[in-house]
Amino acid sequence: MSTSQGHPSDADRPPLDAAVLRSALVRPGGAWSRLRVVEVTGSTNADLAAAARAGDAAAGEVLVAEEQTSGRGRLGRGWSAPPRSGLFFSVLLDPEPAVPADRLPWLPLLAGVAVSGALSATAGVATALKWPNDLLVAVGDEERKLGGILAERVPGGGVVLGVGLNVSLRADELPVPTAGSLALAGARVGERSGGRPGEREPLLCAVLEALGAWYTGWVAAGGDPATGGDPAVGAVRDTYVARCATLGRAVRAELPGGGELRGTAVALDDEGRLVIGDADGTRHPVGAGDIVHLRAT
Repeated sequence: MSTSQGHPSDADRPPLDAAVLRSALVRPGGAWSRLRVVEVTGSTNADLAAAARAGDAAAGEVLVAEEQTSGRGRLGRGWSAPPRSGLFFSVLLDPEPAVPADRLPWLPLLAGVAVSGALSATAGVATALKWPNDLLVAVGDEERKLGGILAERVPGGGVVLGVGLNVSLRADELPVPTAGSLALAGARVGERSGGRPGEREPLLCAVLEALGAWYTGWVAAGGDPATGGDPAVGAVRDTYVARCATLGRAVRAELPGGGELRGTAVALDDEGRLVIGDADGTRHPVGAGDIVHLRAT
């Protein structure tokens, strides 16, 4: 039931049940060793990174927040959403030394593959990836950003991987016009899995199970994107390419330092960089920056 002003009530957005999540996800030999849910924090990535530096967090730890007041995306952008309206979490991973440093850039791409697949299967809506790690969904005939992924190194070889997903946001709650949510894409969160309307536990469990499977397979392959991944689905590189909405598109790359490159996104190289072919046929590998999908003319 919604309030008379049309905004979701607490009943529309039930809190996450930490005990249910721990029972489903934390087990001996599994990818996740500890899971905590907090009501509000500045940033789960910042909190988990600080805990790792202090020696208070181990690999496999998951930190989930019902609300983030200082959430961060790529390129220092903020990320905000109403309480209980999404999934905001970070995990601590230790891919080194099994994965060489030059293969670590594939980790956020792997996370995108895992999250997009889990969302599509569990929420029943088609999702896609925008290089490197934005999640897209269709709202009407528009391509909207559903969520994003941020990976940050911590001392000792660890990586904090943060995920932010808009689940039940309504049109008047979107932070920017280009944002979307599962609800706006037509998903009936919770009901599809036989739960209560708005129940997010099945969605979060599916995402973390998928992330654990993809990560474990990738590490076992030494971080090789051509062979490592989820054995039940495929290898990281091939699966990412299949789900990437950027490849084959006309794009504008806004590069660090203020430069710009226009062309067609033609491939991923061995380091996970986006290869853009310009009008002269020259191929440029792009490893950092913001990619804008251009409309066909």
